[in-house]
Amino acid sequence: MGKRTKARECAFQMLYQWDVGGGPLEPVVDGFWRVRTTTEETRSRAEGLLRGAHALKPELDALIAEVATNWRFERIAAIDRNILRLGVYELMREPQTPAPVVIDEAVELAKRFGEADSAPFVNGVLDAVKRRLESKPQEPRVRKA
Repeated sequence: MGKRTKARECAFQMLYQWDVGGGPLEPVVDGFWRVRTTTEETRSRAEGLLRGAHALKPELDALIAEVATNWRFERIAAIDRNILRLGVYELMREPQTPAPVVIDEAVELAKRFGEADSAPFVNGVLDAVKRRLESKPQEPRVRKA
């Protein structure tokens, strides 16, 4: 497993744990790294993705809800919801990562952790988000500050 893939997986797992457990983010991060080891580079990347997605949660959720037609946001499975948050965050704020790579990695997470229909659902939602973002040239994918 590549470093970026591992970082995404770690970020997803922490985001999921925070989402279903509620409460502050820091105890989740601290607890996660107590039982999981990795390189400093992977840890830093994972935490950057996690904190970025966490900080933009309302914006990410609104965009997911807009494009996930026929699905109420709160009815989206927690695993899928957090894979989508991470993917949408990357599409919006990580311009150095090509959109097809972001989508493919999210689909792989959905295959690994989700239900049988998770991968096509995640693929469809992220593709719709990608198209939506591309149709707004005044809002290019920008690197986070």
